[in-house]
Amino acid sequence: MLLFMTLLMSFVITLINVGFTDTFFLQWFKAFWRAYIVAFPAILIVVPIVRKLVKKLVANV
Repeated sequence: MLLFMTLLMSFVITLINVGFTDTFFLQWFKAFWRAYIVAFPAILIVVPIVRKLVKKLVANV
């Protein structure tokens, strides 16, 4: 899911910012790897917190 989301979001944001130019795919690739490097550790930190929160919310229902 991390791979798909970083590919999709970096594609959309790159397309919005620079448009579909000759260098679009190179810029998209650079944006994707930068986003992936940030998102991977973030997901490792955020997922356990979200799971605990959801478990508490579902337990109360």
